[in-house]
Amino acid sequence: MMALTQDELLAEFEGMTLIQLSEFVKAFEEKFDVTAAAAVAAAPAGPAAAVEAAEEQDEFDVILTGAGDKKIQVIKVVRELTSLGLKEAKDLVDGAPKPVLEKVAKEAAEKAAESLKGAGASVEVK
Repeated sequence: MMALTQDELLAEFEGMTLIQLSEFVKAFEEKFDVTAAAAVAAAPAGPAAAVEAAEEQDEFDVILTGAGDKKIQVIKVVRELTSLGLKEAKDLVDGAPKPVLEKVAKEAAEKAAESLKGAGASVEVK
């Protein structure tokens, strides 16, 4: 097994989303039985600060990244989640990646993302 250098680790963290970083910190805490404060001291400053920002974030955007095979189902879900008409919802789905919801609470964003994924879409929550 070859150990990664600090620069290689930083490059890996740099490519991750805030959600991925947050999940990494949780896994790190569980694996090494440490708290977030200790993980911050052990992890490079950049990603740790980004994870803290992700945990404090209270407004999220739900981004439709792809409609998948069931475009009609995805359009129906987009219409349920928004006040868009059929044409606007279809244009949004056809134009992916596009935001479906912006600046919503975490619970609402996760619920919307689950609904869209259930319809076969690929979704990103930022």
